[in-house]
Amino acid sequence: MLSDRPYMRGDYPRRNTSAVVWLISALIAAFVLELVLLSPWLGLSGSALVNQMSLTIGSLQRWHVWTLLTHSFLHSTAQPLDILFTVLMLYFIGRDLEPQLGARRFIAVYFGAIFVGALAWSLVHWTQGGAHIGPGAGLLGLFVVLAGLSPRMEMGFLFLPVSFRLIHLVYAVLALDVFGLGFYEMLGAQPPLGLTPSAHLGGMLAGWVYLRFIHAGHGWDRAGGMSLPSWLRRRPKLPVAKKNAPLASSGKSGSQLRAEVDRILDKINSQGFGALTPQEKRLLDEAKDLLSRK
Repeated sequence: MLSDRPYMRGDYPRRNTSAVVWLISALIAAFVLELVLLSPWLGLSGSALVNQMSLTIGSLQRWHVWTLLTHSFLHSTAQPLDILFTVLMLYFIGRDLEPQLGARRFIAVYFGAIFVGALAWSLVHWTQGGAHIGPGAGLLGLFVVLAGLSPRMEMGFLFLPVSFRLIHLVYAVLALDVFGLGFYEMLGAQPPLGLTPSAHLGGMLAGWVYLRFIHAGHGWDRAGGMSLPSWLRRRPKLPVAKKNAPLASSGKSGSQLRAEVDRILDKINSQGFGALTPQEKRLLDEAKDLLSRK
């Protein structure tokens, strides 16, 4: 009988929808809603609602603080390729980064970068005015984190037989946005291609701060691919024997290792062994070897 098969029963564990899929769905739904609100048959009422979501200096002066986040759901309806580019970038970044961060941290980094990017844009435009929409700061924040965690990963481009390391692309975008900020945006001019360098740099800064101070909690020297110059790094302290001394191979204490293994086992139960990152698989192997020696 069909009811005897596990996948036909109501209690069969189903794979959760990823945060990337939810985020892409929300962006597409918001774009469709924006098209409806800006359609001629809704008149000024629809445009007024869209303006309530856009980030402007006037909205912040009226304490419409929600615009620091809601602006990221808006796109230019005159250029539909904007939403297509956003969805593609979010998919390609998210499919590699979400398994490493987890859904909650992935969403937190995305909206945290958008928030910091909005603050940076507001600071630059406080006396100039203007409006800002789009999730560029969030995408670049995630991109910086991915490049820091996987500095040797390469990305190719359509119709071009070449590929570049992510870390090199981050440096290229950083240089482009610094140039646009100094020679265009700070002077009150519109940067080329409709870019917003201040928001982009704010999002990249948020991704870098997360990578350095939050992701592993090990301070400035978190990611080897984006490490600080040697003269800025902290000098390593001499090891001191402690009750919970770190295990030699993993660099974690016994309690930390057990907690990390428990988290990985829970992930296997909920998502399957295939959802593990190479780092998590390596940690399981190390934990098995270290604990078997005790």
